[in-house]
Amino acid sequence: MLKKDKSAVFEEVMDKIDSLWEEEVAFLQKIGRYPSTLGNEASVQHCIADYFKSELGLETDTFVPDLKKISQLPGYSPVEWSYEGRPVVVGKWQTEGQKIGRSLILQGHVDVVSPEPVEFWNYDPWGSTIEGDKMFGRGLQDMKSGIAAMIFAVKAIKEKGIKLGADVLLETVIEEECTGNGALATLERGYVADGALIPEPFGLTALTAQVGVIWMRVRVRGVGAHVERADRAVNAIQKAYVLINALDDYRSYINGLPKHPSFQDHIHPLNVNVGIIRSGDWASNVPSLCTFEARIGLYPGQDPQQVKDEVKSWLLEAAKQDPWLSQVEPEITFYGFHAEGVALDRDLEIFRVLESAHEKTTSQKLQYAATTATTDIRFYNLYYGIPATCYGPTGGNMHGADEWVDLPSVKAVTKTYAAFILEWCGVREA
Repeated sequence: MLKKDKSAVFEEVMDKIDSLWEEEVAFLQKIGRYPSTLGNEASVQHCIADYFKSELGLETDTFVPDLKKISQLPGYSPVEWSYEGRPVVVGKWQTEGQKIGRSLILQGHVDVVSPEPVEFWNYDPWGSTIEGDKMFGRGLQDMKSGIAAMIFAVKAIKEKGIKLGADVLLETVIEEECTGNGALATLERGYVADGALIPEPFGLTALTAQVGVIWMRVRVRGVGAHVERADRAVNAIQKAYVLINALDDYRSYINGLPKHPSFQDHIHPLNVNVGIIRSGDWASNVPSLCTFEARIGLYPGQDPQQVKDEVKSWLLEAAKQDPWLSQVEPEITFYGFHAEGVALDRDLEIFRVLESAHEKTTSQKLQYAATTATTDIRFYNLYYGIPATCYGPTGGNMHGADEWVDLPSVKAVTKTYAAFILEWCGVREA
């Protein structure tokens, strides 16, 4: 058999992606209909694992993260819940013979945030409704569309009978939205490679930097009473707002400091967000307890523990200025995200290959961006020496009502990933 040139192989794979497009859209609709919020990821993970085995013929590993092992590793984020029945899935396409290219991890997360309040939606959050070029549903932009793209990039290559020169690992993980421990569990289990791509929905743009993130919980006590004695009670909600206002001051403070070089163009790179507040159970009662939880950003190079210590000291200093809080100190704890930021060197080979793949499939120059969010790339780059970046579809209303993904962008990402795989991993002669 004559050896095909690279351009012929590339065109065959692109044509195959076109012919598989309706199947890819149907697959995305299917996985989008699983309500895979925190703790509820098992059903979609078993669906994907079955697909890896039956449709792609991959050596498939479905396993539950070992909390005892991962809790000893750099990058671990502390949790208050169990991993029982919440698997991570890895499908391995092993190269035949001696390795002649570079191995690759393609990784996406199946966990999605709650769609509540559902009454604000115009579409069923779990319906995967298509209107024109958009598909609506929770988690379709962030990031089940990227999972479909990476899977069908591999499927197209396999179905053309192409043999790669290095292994490819397809991974779907849990908890990207709150800890990243799912990704960490794959690395602890030995799933490493020469590079990694994560199809987070950054609009066909390569990620060069991201902030770190910590989660904090603040518990404020008051003195409860019937409302007729409110003047002799202490309202825990009102006292909590002393500290919430102090967090606003902290946000202004950290954003007024010199910026990290990767975030010079961001007006407000470090977000501090109060995302949860719980207090009271009766309108005519003065609440005696208020708990709020916040997310705090930090720059690459900052130690999350030092930021935890700093913000805790900031809030305790604010408490000292309040007659009540100075006597009844708030309880400040941390859980979930303990994530470092990442800044990448633009000269990395993974960017060169991604630029080439992107230009081949879109006829446009690859654009770069830094994000004020965090992703799982930190584990690969910071702790395992694996160059990793994000590149994924376009969409809107991420984490909000009527989340949607642009379907043509999903096909474009599928093609770019396929082109990347062919160049990064190499192709064996027939």
